[in-house]
Amino acid sequence: MDIKDFKSGRHIAQEGYKSFCPEKVNTEWIVSSPEVATLLEEATGKVSALNTYSLMIPDVDIFIRMHIIKEATTSSRIEGTQTHIQDAVLSKAQINPEQRDDWQEVQNYIRAMNFAIKQLNNIPLSNRLLRETHGVLMQGVRSKHKAPGEFRRSQNWIGGISLKDAIFIPPHHTDVEDLMSDLEKFLHNTNINVPHLIRVAIAHYQFETIHPFLDGNGRLGRLLITLYLVSNNILKKPSLYLSDFFERNRQYYYDNLSAARTKNNLTQWIKFFLVGIIETADKSTSVFDAIIKLKNAIESKKIPKLGKRAPLAKKTLNYLYTKPVITVNDLIDELEISKPTANAIVKDFLRLNILKEQTGFKRNRIFTFEDYLNLFKK
Repeated sequence: MDIKDFKSGRHIAQEGYKSFCPEKVNTEWIVSSPEVATLLEEATGKVSALNTYSLMIPDVDIFIRMHIIKEATTSSRIEGTQTHIQDAVLSKAQINPEQRDDWQEVQNYIRAMNFAIKQLNNIPLSNRLLRETHGVLMQGVRSKHKAPGEFRRSQNWIGGISLKDAIFIPPHHTDVEDLMSDLEKFLHNTNINVPHLIRVAIAHYQFETIHPFLDGNGRLGRLLITLYLVSNNILKKPSLYLSDFFERNRQYYYDNLSAARTKNNLTQWIKFFLVGIIETADKSTSVFDAIIKLKNAIESKKIPKLGKRAPLAKKTLNYLYTKPVITVNDLIDELEISKPTANAIVKDFLRLNILKEQTGFKRNRIFTFEDYLNLFKK
């Protein structure tokens, strides 16, 4: 089917409301739009360049951890949490009690992402993996009673306070299993020729339209994008996340999803999605490049000034790449060093302007690797 001929689905009368049942997507999709074809070519090239660049970076997994933390904070913020990246790397004890629920939501997303990426070594991207990942995402948070790890068995809705004033009502729960089965087949159907970036754009739209869980659909649907790219070796490393693009263009994100459902305009959604891929791949490559420049500058100009403490300083620096906001006790635990040694290395890093003290206190001080953290805030 040509994407321009897309028919989104139909409304079905239920008791007191109408739910929207999308058409199944497991078919061969044809791109006849020159605009989409041009964007697809550019997006494919950008993702390929990002993939190549990330494989050239030594210890790239260290830096990808911060990409995952940023993705977790941004994706969760779309859903209403107020945790920021500098808070996400703190321990629970360092978070104000009234902010801990939001903080835990972000920690769960980080755990869910890491769990899903690891599980791809054992099982394919599938409904089973999505359900298991959802279970991790929902464990011990505010929505922990909303059937974690299970497709919904009741009607949900988007916007409004009830079905009567909902902005969008997804398919009835009795249709979820069948629709998700079709989506899973679409993800793996080797008998159809659909470019990967078109396929994952349609898959994300379909997942969000089905809304198969009682909660967490937005976060899991965005996670699905990265999982698809990794599972199909489009990316060797999980280095591309669209949540930042979606969050900065939130209204366009919702409007384009809605236009696909209400106006059958799948073309506009795919164009928006591909622009997001292009912009995000460019930005990710730039961040990796900036990281390498920062790393080289510190290791060539600052660390050698520490003489015999240089090897410990290098270990400390590697730790800061994964946790750029620390306390002295963090160094003691992570590097298994004494308190005087930890205090000495922190003092060195302050003198070299690698770390900055944030609290102004004499005790319980918090130190930030600000130049590195700022690369992920931009």
